[in-house]
Amino acid sequence: MKRLLALGALLSGILFLSPVVGVSTVYAQDDEPTAEASPGAGEETADTETEDAEEAGEAEPEMTYDDIPQETQVWYAITNIMLFICAILVLFMQAGFAMVESGFNASKNTVNILFKNAMDLCIGALLYWLVGFNLMYPGDGNGWFQWAGFFPAESLAAGDVTGGTMFPQADFLFQVAFAATAATIVSGAVAGRMKFTGYLVYSAILTAIIYPISGYWKWGAGWLDAAGFHDFAGSLVVHACGGFAGLAGAIVLGPRIGKFNETTGKPQAMPGHNLAIAALGVFVLWVGWFGFNPGSQLDFSSAANINATLVIAVNTLLAAAAGGFLAMVVSWGMFGKPDLSMALNGILAGLVGITANCDCVTNMESVIIGAVAGVLVVLGIIFLDMVKIDDPVGAWPVHGLCGIWGGIATGIFGEGKDMMAQIIGSVAIPVWAFVTMFALFMILKVVGLLRVSPEEEMQGLDLCEHGMHAYEQPT
Repeated sequence: MKRLLALGALLSGILFLSPVVGVSTVYAQDDEPTAEASPGAGEETADTETEDAEEAGEAEPEMTYDDIPQETQVWYAITNIMLFICAILVLFMQAGFAMVESGFNASKNTVNILFKNAMDLCIGALLYWLVGFNLMYPGDGNGWFQWAGFFPAESLAAGDVTGGTMFPQADFLFQVAFAATAATIVSGAVAGRMKFTGYLVYSAILTAIIYPISGYWKWGAGWLDAAGFHDFAGSLVVHACGGFAGLAGAIVLGPRIGKFNETTGKPQAMPGHNLAIAALGVFVLWVGWFGFNPGSQLDFSSAANINATLVIAVNTLLAAAAGGFLAMVVSWGMFGKPDLSMALNGILAGLVGITANCDCVTNMESVIIGAVAGVLVVLGIIFLDMVKIDDPVGAWPVHGLCGIWGGIATGIFGEGKDMMAQIIGSVAIPVWAFVTMFALFMILKVVGLLRVSPEEEMQGLDLCEHGMHAYEQPT
């Protein structure tokens, strides 16, 4: 409790003091004084005054939004309202993740899972606004690490407006939704045995520091971008980052009690308590992905941009469908029955696989990419069982393994994309996320903030961590 209070006090202090120490360092615009004609002593003649005025010059009136051509204003409005709608779709994906993760887990951990998903967005939004956004998009940088100071901009000069310009607040709203997605992927991988306090620490560090740094490498014009690495909407930047962070957490935590037979070591089924909720969550995520991928076009101010956006949307749909279908076929062939949980994860796998390359492949190629992802997710889940790593929702197979596939598939199918650059990016981001998060989880383990006791795990995290049940208990 003392550690939690100290953490809250520290965060509150940072939020209170940061406007004083940081906001003026980045976004304050220097006022340029207007030059005034000022004749020297004894030279106050009309000719001299005219000459001095010409030399000093009259300051041009500052451009206002009313001066922007109407056509430009219309396209500017379309671009930003589209970005706003897509941001809301991506933010709504938090609900999808919450439903998938809770449905795939035991009912005794439902409150804990829902709470973690809510705090991923609450803490993530505050810290990404405070430091993360300008760590990811610092402007000029050295390619590896740069920070532009506190807070995103809240205004845009009229002279900087074009039809495809993003208003800074719309840009932040869209990007913070991606940061929250990266963080919440881990929730499912560590479900059922991680302390809530430790999870809050993890979520804060990932969204404030770890995700923005590797995001800068690609989307902030860092070294991966300079190398030619292509990740259109985040198969690696978002999903593999979260997937490999989740893998690190699952390894350090160890498996849930009862997941592997104590005598034979074989995996034992621990079915989720509500597959209806899990299925609904997948459909929510599928719809939300139409904000994730098409929204990453960012510019909607021309016919060409709108055409590209719609191709991206269709590619997204087809890859998800192929992933779900192939996951069903493969699991049916291997287990003798069609497995709903595998098919649902196959849909998500197809979505992750197409996210890096949805802008540069054909419809047919998107089907192939999604189909391969559907096969990989089944094999990935089986592999984790073989090496005795417990990932209750398949976070690493879906987001980690298929995130890497998305990066490699871009090199295979994306016209003009450098395969070597794709390989480098598909290794660098997962390694960064895994190593940094493995170290963090080990620190949490050493200080006693990682795993609940066996008694608490058996009782369920809802009661021991939060003192409440998700569902009415029988009397």
